[in-house]
Amino acid sequence: MASPELQKIVDLLKSRPMPSGDLEPSLEQLRTGFESLAAVFPPEADVRSETVDAGGVSADWIETPGADPSRVLLYLHGGGYVIGSVNTHRDLASRIARAAGVRALSVAYRLAPENPHPAAVEDSTAAYRWLIGQGLEPGRVVLAGDSAGGGLTIATLVALRDAGDPLPAAGVCLSPWVDLEGIGESMTTKAELDPLIQHDGLAKMGRLYLGDLDPHTPLAAPLYADLGGLPPLLIQVGTAEALLDDATRVAEKASAAGVDVTLEPWDDMIHVWQIFASQLPEAREAIDRIGDFIRKRIA
Repeated sequence: MASPELQKIVDLLKSRPMPSGDLEPSLEQLRTGFESLAAVFPPEADVRSETVDAGGVSADWIETPGADPSRVLLYLHGGGYVIGSVNTHRDLASRIARAAGVRALSVAYRLAPENPHPAAVEDSTAAYRWLIGQGLEPGRVVLAGDSAGGGLTIATLVALRDAGDPLPAAGVCLSPWVDLEGIGESMTTKAELDPLIQHDGLAKMGRLYLGDLDPHTPLAAPLYADLGGLPPLLIQVGTAEALLDDATRVAEKASAAGVDVTLEPWDDMIHVWQIFASQLPEAREAIDRIGDFIRKRIA
């Protein structure tokens, strides 16, 4: 049974404007609203951040006490590729980094529609290559992201593999968005349960990100990518979210391609519940499990 704190968070989310088919409220309002929501969940007092140029891409080093400087979590925030920022996900990235005992490099990749696909993939791969160019060992780096950032995590791994780059130790995907058409059954069957994701609004974001490209473009919708040869993946998803089938389908495809996949469906949890860790015990438990996963892969 879910904790009572979950319902309080659901009520908070339902009180805020969500995108509809014509993306109303406006994109600017959605971006501002996401930033204001992040202010309700600020990072802990001992978290330090520093903005850097990561190979031509803005990114923030996020550190907590005791972090091993030789081990790095490269974090890719969610927001449908059109909203969200390093700031909106600073608390989540710092909590995962703390649980894993590593530093986090949170990437401010370019957003659509101003910068449609493949801008996000170009920025995430550039940031990773910058990390390796700083002397970080690939086996001591883990890629992670939530929602669109979870899909971007997989796309980045595919792009690096195809380019012949040394791959990181693992990838972590929280409620990944990998099907830009939204044809998974859970988009319908979980619609009444999900306070964050609805088909029409998500489809609009997908169109803004894709521009004129086919929605099956592999690096935009990695459900359609060849996933063979990727490093181990941890995928967490809530059973009360519309993107449940995105997670299960990409996990099945990766596993069939020989990837070591750990799929964790969390009963009653909503989309990217981990971001509410300051208030939600299930979020803190999930982050602890992510930390354990990362520690084992980069030991």
